[in-house]
Amino acid sequence: MDAFTLDLATLPAGASQVVVEARPDQVGLEAGAWAGKVWGRLRVEKSGEQVSVRGELEAVTHLECVGCLEPFDMPLRVPFQVFAERPSGRHAGLDEALERDDYMMFHDGRRLDLREQVRETLLLEVPMTPRCRPDCRGLCARCGANLNLGPCGCAPPAV
Repeated sequence: MDAFTLDLATLPAGASQVVVEARPDQVGLEAGAWAGKVWGRLRVEKSGEQVSVRGELEAVTHLECVGCLEPFDMPLRVPFQVFAERPSGRHAGLDEALERDDYMMFHDGRRLDLREQVRETLLLEVPMTPRCRPDCRGLCARCGANLNLGPCGCAPPAV
């Protein structure tokens, strides 16, 4: 298997456990923004032309805290789910509409490329306003000192 592309020809009918790993750039993620590899622990079930993939993705992303502006790493562990089948050809319009669904896709009978779904799943889990920790105190509004490191030298505001 190559970077979240499942070789359906080698997988037996029924359920299989698959562990997949890839560099961030192999699944379309910016290499500098992600630490280490992207891991997938997946249960793949083949039934005729239908394939269901369920499991969990793990990765670590580099972020900057919106409170104190310090860089930090955030581990992500997210559920992953995809359903795929071989297109019938007779219902091309219906097939296209189904593929626009978040979980439905089609395969060619030999390979199932999950890279785009892995990329989207991980990016959707990155918070819009990341914090290095829940109790981040941020920066002093006057001098810009990182208040997580201790109080700054500014005088308290007059009431």
